[in-house]
Amino acid sequence: MVVCLTTGPGGKTGSEDAVAVKSSGVTTEILRVENLRVYYHTEVGPVRAVEGVNFSLRAGERFGLVGESGSGKSTLGLALLRLIKPPGRIEGGAVHLDGEDLLRLPEEEMRQRRLAVIALVAQGAMNSLNPVLRVRDQIADALADHGVRLGRADFEARVRDLLTWVGLRPEVADRYPHELSGGMKQRVCIAIAISLRPRIIVADEPTSALDVVVQRQVMETLRRVQEDLGAAVLLIGHDMGLMAQFVERLGVMYAGGLVEVGPLRAVFREPLHPYTQLLIASLPTLEKKRVFRGIPGLPPSLLQRPSGCPFHPRCPFAMPRCREEEPALRPVQTGRWVACHLYDGEGA
Repeated sequence: MVVCLTTGPGGKTGSEDAVAVKSSGVTTEILRVENLRVYYHTEVGPVRAVEGVNFSLRAGERFGLVGESGSGKSTLGLALLRLIKPPGRIEGGAVHLDGEDLLRLPEEEMRQRRLAVIALVAQGAMNSLNPVLRVRDQIADALADHGVRLGRADFEARVRDLLTWVGLRPEVADRYPHELSGGMKQRVCIAIAISLRPRIIVADEPTSALDVVVQRQVMETLRRVQEDLGAAVLLIGHDMGLMAQFVERLGVMYAGGLVEVGPLRAVFREPLHPYTQLLIASLPTLEKKRVFRGIPGLPPSLLQRPSGCPFHPRCPFAMPRCREEEPALRPVQTGRWVACHLYDGEGA
């Protein structure tokens, strides 16, 4: 095994945790989401953005959540950190982190868990950074808010290490966000997210609005710091190509729920759910010229979800049962879960 001894903030070798996990083959479950439900309450009724989602995340794992816009994936990511604001509300479920239900913690205790244990790299770096504070001051705010008190020299060393860790020059600390490129701003967001060495990083479309070259640089940065920390990453997005290059396991969301979960290569090689099949079939390829195929129809309204399986109005394999009974997410192969009546033994 080749070990990259990247020194993280505070002089610690960040790769030590990652090497311990990978060398021992440990697949400890650190996060379990059970029946999570998040609704946005409106005058005409609740918008069920997340409806009964279940999944787990293992230590050091890169797990992806993919789906069309409006599928509920970003809402799910925010719910894990209890960052849902009115009119949104977490209606029920559990988010167990190392056996502790984050949804049951008092607000102050949850605030201390954010960044220190579970951190967010939000969508849109410019909206995540304070435009009137220099990068140094924003890192200082994050540390001070969690009780980290350092002398001047130690703090400057910490800032320098963090910026170097994400591939930025130390002088970036003196700049305001508007003086940075899109990729640099996103790396600053990553630096803040890893400043307290969290165990889980939730990355919500971290490369949105960036060109493909910068996208690759940002994702390589995220991969490197994740491996150095030994942290798990939940990558949220709609770019299947990006998922294919980064994650190890993939969850496909549709209409607020998970319809398929499995190892990345297995899902791409043999997608099981009809929605996943159409999603992958719609991807362009350089191997041969073909007619572009989109997914027919439109995603359903989360205010008035269809009866039965929410995908049945667009599904080429829909049966009468699909219009009446919503399928549960269940195991169909080793490590693979699908919510579809075609695989429950009663579909015919």
